[in-house]
Amino acid sequence: MAHQYQAKTALGRVVNEFEETAIAVILGIMTLITFVNVVLRYGFNTGLIWGLEAVTFLFAWLVLFGVSYAVKVTAHLGVDAIINLVSPPARKVLALIASAVCIFYSVLVLKGAWDYWANFANLPQTTGRWLPTGFEEMTRTSYRGWYEVVDIPFPDWLRWIEPIMNEGEHYEKLPRFIPYLILPVGMALLLFRFIQATILIARGDASGLIVSHEAEDAVADVRHMNAED
Repeated sequence: MAHQYQAKTALGRVVNEFEETAIAVILGIMTLITFVNVVLRYGFNTGLIWGLEAVTFLFAWLVLFGVSYAVKVTAHLGVDAIINLVSPPARKVLALIASAVCIFYSVLVLKGAWDYWANFANLPQTTGRWLPTGFEEMTRTSYRGWYEVVDIPFPDWLRWIEPIMNEGEHYEKLPRFIPYLILPVGMALLLFRFIQATILIARGDASGLIVSHEAEDAVADVRHMNAED
């Protein structure tokens, strides 16, 4: 069953607070935008033109933050039928192998996420087919910070970005590199959580990456609460 995470280091506490605060804020903003849009549509026959696109981006942010958060609290589902057949030492070895595969996977995804985001952020993409081996050389035609989203208007308090990212040109809509930032950030958090989980398994503080027998544990918890009542 998923467990309550307790950060033991300063870095862990910072990342934990960042994740949980971001998830709470995103949920709150999504709820507020959706509520306002419903009221405007059914009460005043109008609505926020940019509301759907904003909620879509926020939902993507929520999912990508949630992936690393689920690793942190071991809430990802998995099949442990074979793992439970072996001895505890062999189970630990299998868990470490699975962790290594997950770390390798997250490095691959992080490379792809960076390369995609960098395409809109005036930053160089990485070289190498599978793993990053360096950064590509930037040319004048490589800068694409002027790409904008479809509906979300550009807020005035971000005008200081224009001379940095768009050569001083005026943004009408939000530039894509802002909502797409969650791609490298989310994958970096996922890599961090997999490395953290691997260290816990190696130390013997955790048994694996997945939640085991979640249904049975949930039923047991309900029975325990009913017995106390």
